Amino acid sequence: MSAAAKPEERLAAAVARLILDPSAPPARHVAVGAASPIPAAACYLVQKLGHPLRLSLLARPTGNPFTEGTRELFDLAGQGRLDLFFLGGGEIDGGANLNLVGTGEWPGRAVRFPGSFGSAFMYMMVPRTILFREEHSPRVLVPRVAHVSAPGTSPPGVFRRGTAQALVTGRCVFRFDPARARFSLESLHPGETLEGVRAATGFDFDAPGRGVPDTPEPTAEELALLRGPVCDEMLGTYPEFCARVFGRKAAA
Repeated sequence: MSAAAKPEERLAAAVARLILDPSAPPARHVAVGAASPIPAAACYLVQKLGHPLRLSLLARPTGNPFTEGTRELFDLAGQGRLDLFFLGGGEIDGGANLNLVGTGEWPGRAVRFPGSFGSAFMYMMVPRTILFREEHSPRVLVPRVAHVSAPGTSPPGVFRRGTAQALVTGRCVFRFDPARARFSLESLHPGETLEGVRAATGFDFDAPGRGVPDTPEPTAEELALLRGPVCDEMLGTYPEFCARVFGRKAAA
């Protein structure tokens, strides 16, 4: 019998299900940023489950198609050749707006975040974006971001290929409705309640009237793939994550 799933494994499996969502446009080419081991694990899991998926892992020194770094990634996105990307934020609000700049007087003099870099461009040019942030607290999920570094929706007449598909946190999975610019609660992770999620969320959201489903646990096959072939793929790029989550270290 497999050991119980760890939170990171549950999140990777949840993200993998969103990637494979049959109601969403197909994800043929997915890019993952430099500090995103859980989304990377989800993408590798999709591949190991037998689904065709081209993965561009920006943190990997070899094995991605880019010889000039992220400039080529932006070119692909602008040409419509990238189907799905992952974004997070120091702040995320109920309209799926992201703040990667900071809080307080512009440009974030109270608390500084890493910087928006190309988030606004990718958010608008890639058809699907999965928002991901493990911390789920009123500090992160706010009523309104202090500064919009990447907008969740755009006014009519503004060219935009896509917006957020979902927001995955350490407590739950939200779906995003761009027409209403509003999140709805799709599932709760083990041990979480609707009341607890509402208390930890700074923005309002919709919820099912007859109880919120549980986030499905990873299957035995998914856990075996994550701990074996997926970890094999990730050891060289995310050694600390593999050691902490899978208990494996890269060969010296």
